Amino acid sequence: MHPLTQEVAATYLKELKSFWNILDGKKISKEFNFKDFMEAIEFVNHVAKIAEEEGHHPDIHIYYNKVLVELWTHAINGLSENDFIVAAKIEKFLS
Repeated sequence: MHPLTQEVAATYLKELKSFWNILDGKKISKEFNFKDFMEAIEFVNHVAKIAEEEGHHPDIHIYYNKVLVELWTHAINGLSENDFIVAAKIEKFLS
């Protein structure tokens, strides 16, 4: 499998409901803000459940009430359709 081209990744990015960034053409990322640490942790736990169900695990960085989620496919060192599927499921949880 090869990473998605930047054009294809940009098309998938437009289908997401909220604003995600493409980093270095290899990752998508989004920072989520919450009222406090416990709400951020609850979100992280739900993201973990999504990741386990999908068998596709993001990098997650927690900064008190902020959570940075980075998705990319390590095996291909770039973006795959799975990254956008997990991003969409994270968004669905928040809506």
